[in-house]
Amino acid sequence: LWFVKMDQKITATLFELAAKSLLSSEPIVMHALEKIPGGLFVPLFSTAFLGGHKKILKAMVRVWPFHCLHLGSLKAQESYYDILEAMIDGLPIPPAQNSSSRGHKLRILDLRHRSNCKITCSHVRITFPFCLQSCKYSRHAVRNLENTQHRARCLEIGNSGSEVESAQETMELLVNISLSNTLRAQQFLTFLCNKVEQSSGFLHLCCRDLRINRMSTNRHILQILDLGCINHLEMDQAYLNEIITLFAGMIHLHSLSLSNIPFRSYKGRNFRFFLILLGQLENLQELRLSFFYLRDQLHKLLRVLPPHMDTLCLPFCGLSIRDVSFLSQSSQATQLRVLNLNNNNFFSEAYEPFQVLLEKVSGTIQRLEINNCMMTDSTLLAIIPTLNRCVHLRVFNFAFNPITMPVLKSLLQRLTSLPRLRHVIYPVPVHCYQEQNFYHSLNRQKLAEVQAQVKAMLHMLHQDHVQWATYSD
Repeated sequence: LWFVKMDQKITATLFELAAKSLLSSEPIVMHALEKIPGGLFVPLFSTAFLGGHKKILKAMVRVWPFHCLHLGSLKAQESYYDILEAMIDGLPIPPAQNSSSRGHKLRILDLRHRSNCKITCSHVRITFPFCLQSCKYSRHAVRNLENTQHRARCLEIGNSGSEVESAQETMELLVNISLSNTLRAQQFLTFLCNKVEQSSGFLHLCCRDLRINRMSTNRHILQILDLGCINHLEMDQAYLNEIITLFAGMIHLHSLSLSNIPFRSYKGRNFRFFLILLGQLENLQELRLSFFYLRDQLHKLLRVLPPHMDTLCLPFCGLSIRDVSFLSQSSQATQLRVLNLNNNNFFSEAYEPFQVLLEKVSGTIQRLEINNCMMTDSTLLAIIPTLNRCVHLRVFNFAFNPITMPVLKSLLQRLTSLPRLRHVIYPVPVHCYQEQNFYHSLNRQKLAEVQAQVKAMLHMLHQDHVQWATYSD
């Protein structure tokens, strides 16, 4: 077995060297692409991509001998947008442009970075090639058109020639889109829009991940997107009415992140519409709201959110202890795996509702964050027994809370019973600050002593596999 692995490694290294040598002469490669065996395309493509050979990549896309092409785990070292544009330019759009002797086989070009995705999918179907990453929601998706075409053939439906031909020619482009203010990103989006418009309907643009930083930029891209394809939406610095406009078409949203969203009133029309549309997101698994003021209003959101949600992040939302109490009584509480309540000072009011909440999430919670919530020694000591019942907890962050060293040591000793705990971010103990102002005048020598004590305790308790750190590390 060792010899086989070594042989495979040597073969791969030799091929990589040969590919680099071959790619140094672009005219030879361009001429030889029509004759290169299909089995060599994937390793040659990887080498060309990592080397930034834009002309060769464009030519390879045009004659790609498989049903799909994914970037997978490949990352360009430089000129990333230039490489993406070259690959998109290689698509034979309209299909009549493709004069390759290999024929038109590429149907799906996936330009997303996905570490667990191969460059091309295995053909797992006998009737027609199938891509595991292809779009399944849009009626223009290759998968849906092929299924329609196959059913038509099986049922021998007449007069379907034009539909079958259209299905065979349609292509799919998978890309994550970020609407930002950088000039190069805006140029890429303009290029993308032009390519889709020039395709005369033969190119389906499928965006699963849409990130928007200020709605004022690149609005035109939204007009050519099928919003039903989007699984993840992240918006920063947008108005509630702009979010509502997008929500109407995003029926398959799994993850929603909103930050810095101003609105005038909880009783206003926009907030009511926001709640109505939020309640229609039946597939929503993750909700992240930041700088979205919700004091004493969280119950309105919880009533419309699906009960099976597993991620709820609400930092900087002005939550009160009343909100925490509503959360503990919600249907979502017993399903949560990730809970982030950072930067909400509810502990200054009381801790009992949070203790109830902790009990409710104890059977599922894997990541808990309560940084900067004004948690004191007495509060932490009170919730430790409940925290110890969170047997699935892997990450616990509670930095920037006024905790003393004796209580920190007590917590460390008592959390050793959690079998899956791996990462803890703890607060710098209050004695490490030279002044009463909590976050200033840090004594680095005292902090170093604290860190040394924590490390020694972890070793003594056989907890070296658990990483304890502060944000000042």
